[in-house]
Amino acid sequence: MTVSPRKGILDITPYKPGESKIAGVDRIIKLASNESPLGASPKVYAALEQAMEKDLALYPDPACTELKQAIGEVHGIDPAQILCTNGSEEMLTLLVRAYVGDDDEVILSKYGFLVPPLMTMAAGGKPVLVAEKDYVADIDAMIAAQTARTKMVVLANPNNPTGTYLPYSEIKRLRDGLRDDVLLVLDAAYAEYPETDDYNAGMELVNNSRDNVVVTRTFSKIYGLAALRVGWAYVPPAVMGILNRIRGTFNVNSLSQVAAAAAVMDQDHVDKARTHNNRWLPLMTERLEAMGIGVTPSLGNFVLVHFASDEQAGAGNEFLRSKGIIVRPVGNYGLTSSLRISIGRDEENESCLEALLDFMQS
Repeated sequence: MTVSPRKGILDITPYKPGESKIAGVDRIIKLASNESPLGASPKVYAALEQAMEKDLALYPDPACTELKQAIGEVHGIDPAQILCTNGSEEMLTLLVRAYVGDDDEVILSKYGFLVPPLMTMAAGGKPVLVAEKDYVADIDAMIAAQTARTKMVVLANPNNPTGTYLPYSEIKRLRDGLRDDVLLVLDAAYAEYPETDDYNAGMELVNNSRDNVVVTRTFSKIYGLAALRVGWAYVPPAVMGILNRIRGTFNVNSLSQVAAAAAVMDQDHVDKARTHNNRWLPLMTERLEAMGIGVTPSLGNFVLVHFASDEQAGAGNEFLRSKGIIVRPVGNYGLTSSLRISIGRDEENESCLEALLDFMQS
């Protein structure tokens, strides 16, 4: 007799992160993981240098007090309703663990972030993937997908890997269309990038009479702290009480707390990163489309590009790799004729575009 895992785990295909190396290639241009090309603020490095003088034998602050105060000050929200985690992925995992059990359903858009459906399966639940319209989440279809088993709806906005978004009016319509006992999780990992008037991360929806909205955020994208793994969420008090019962006591280490607090207080650096990104998004789109490559309009720090066939997408990816350029195939999302390309530094973007032009002309 062998030890067996719980229901659903063996059905999971493990999540495959973006590559960072190519065998035999020394100079790599990595445009696969939506990391910040500007990196972390100089103030982060100064804060870390000072923090290294402290005793590393001591446990970190389990409440992340200073970090939550900094986040609350910048966003104008109550620090008591902020929960910090080891990346937003841990936050999403905690939410599923807390509210989803055997045969419970979690509604997701078809091309949404892969972690929530994987965590749903690990909890014994059922991911319900709802078809999209032109790579945009379909609110009416998500509302209609509710059943007696529905426990949660997870929506990334802007979405990864498509880059598409829903205006705030649609987010409110989704919340209003859900039952009171269904938790709406808004994954706003890319919330700092959009500059459109109709976008809103949804923080105002958290404090409602139903206590059924959570907004998750991250320091891994525009703040450039992916290596330190810091995420956070704005949650209703009732949900906070549940999550604090199951999270790891010291789930965010001391150096990560210091770095994230310094990062969120340097909004000038955030502005520079946003300006760089939103200058390149239309440039990349225009030049790719001129080559005959389709591009889904994006508000993230990446573009989803579409080739004429699976074979052309595969050949394009291999051609880029031959030039030391790593982008992200998205066949695990079912987008087998597409690639996702992160916005990099100026010279990295130019190298990628030149290589793709060579490929298309050949």
